[in-house]
Amino acid sequence: MASTKVSGAGRKLRYRLTHVSYGGLVGATVLLLASTTPSLLPRGWMFQGIVSGGAAAIGYGIGVFLVWLVRFMISREEPWPSPQKFWWWALAFVAVWDSALMFYWFVRWQNNLRDLMGVERIGYDVIPEIIGVAVVVFLLLMFIGKLWGAATLWVVHTLGKLIPARIATVAGAAVVVALTVALVNGVLVDNIMKALNSSFAAANNETKADVSPPTSPLRSGGPGSTVSWDSLGREGRSNVADGPTVADLTAFNGTPAKEPIRTFAGLDSADDLKDIAEAAVRELERTGGLKRKVVAVGSTTGSGWLNKAYMDSLEYMYNGDTALVSMQYSYLPSWISFLVDKERARQAGRLLFEEVSERVRAIPESERPKIVVFGESLGSFAGEAPFGSIPDLAARTDGALFTGPTFNNSLWRDTTVNRDEGTPEVLPIYQDGKHVRFIAEEDNLGRPASPWLPNRSSYIQHASDPITWWNPRLLFREPDWLKEPRGRDVLHSTHWIPVVTFLQVSADMAVAVDVPDGHGHHYMRAIPYAWADILKPPGWT
Repeated sequence: MASTKVSGAGRKLRYRLTHVSYGGLVGATVLLLASTTPSLLPRGWMFQGIVSGGAAAIGYGIGVFLVWLVRFMISREEPWPSPQKFWWWALAFVAVWDSALMFYWFVRWQNNLRDLMGVERIGYDVIPEIIGVAVVVFLLLMFIGKLWGAATLWVVHTLGKLIPARIATVAGAAVVVALTVALVNGVLVDNIMKALNSSFAAANNETKADVSPPTSPLRSGGPGSTVSWDSLGREGRSNVADGPTVADLTAFNGTPAKEPIRTFAGLDSADDLKDIAEAAVRELERTGGLKRKVVAVGSTTGSGWLNKAYMDSLEYMYNGDTALVSMQYSYLPSWISFLVDKERARQAGRLLFEEVSERVRAIPESERPKIVVFGESLGSFAGEAPFGSIPDLAARTDGALFTGPTFNNSLWRDTTVNRDEGTPEVLPIYQDGKHVRFIAEEDNLGRPASPWLPNRSSYIQHASDPITWWNPRLLFREPDWLKEPRGRDVLHSTHWIPVVTFLQVSADMAVAVDVPDGHGHHYMRAIPYAWADILKPPGWT
């Protein structure tokens, strides 16, 4: 008797794992076709395959859920009939024909986008590779979904023996969802984060091949430094060892240059974020950085990376009469820190700026250096953290420059949401450009034509940057940047599709820097132009 029950349960499980839902396949087909439409950046066959497979799996799940919901609401007693063979063949015909048509257009759209950005074109030979990856991803995700669904039905069936069927359905689904969230957050995520931290902590101890300890006392980790070379971390060591030399600056400006000061504190330089910030500023004081014309407070991405264009530009503009101060707050790279270390980034940005600002305010006003802040991506989030508003930023600094802001940036978000009427989200104007300017390229700095007051700030953002435009709301809400005319490097054929656009932009984030400068998340050329307009260095042309 017991073996009969077990075999019956086994047959039910096999049925649930092997049964294919017609409604699910309809949903899978719709989202698969939608996934081939263009988004912000060119996608290779691997990422397109992942996006298409993921979209199809989500579409399958939506289709299955809608079918179940209709049946649950109608509460029909007799079994529902399966679709006739005609409908299966009709779906197969539509899926194959429309897929061929959409993948043809996929290549066309991709090449239009690649031409727009100056990237090598692709051919139709990538289509089989895309389909292969998509099928593997779809089957894997569908199998996982079926296991989850089978577990849900087992819980519902078990509860149904104790409570009314409809209550058991709702309660059982709630129990499985709660257990899934607890398992993912409490076990899976924790273990993944431990593994990532361990892996990137090991990478943090490495030193790039072309980087060696400085011989100058004006660099952290050099002679007389209060922080050791080893404690700076991989990116910190690169920051202090890099940059133009005195000879480079002298040759460029035609007058004797000063050696630029670069100070940094890594995660291993002190015990906590406050102590790390204090260590970085002690280095600034030790090197005489507060006596330079410009003190630049750089907010890093998680691992300590800074865009060299920020630092090099200032050093060339002021012929080396500058001092950089920065700190590391995580072992993780920017995109992971963006997800899990936002609060540490916020704290690091505030602590470092407040430490520098306190020292600068203690100097007689006539002798104070200019104080500027900068950061890219998560660094822009950390860099704007000490300030409550754009006027506050203008009041407490002599200039600010941020590139590739994220949707979490509070100042960026507030100014964008409250932009002047009629200006687009990808390139807004805020309060007639009085304090802050948004640009995609240097030609935008004169926009609008009204006066730009001193203590200026600027955001550089590309219409094609997925780091800036990624937002969980993309799942079910169309953003303004897809309602309004497209930005200069986004195809007019790019449209918002629920769920699909979120997946596409998420995939774009993985290749955000693999495009030429001026597109995606690649910011270099416009930075010196922006600094020049923000600070107006004496004699600079």
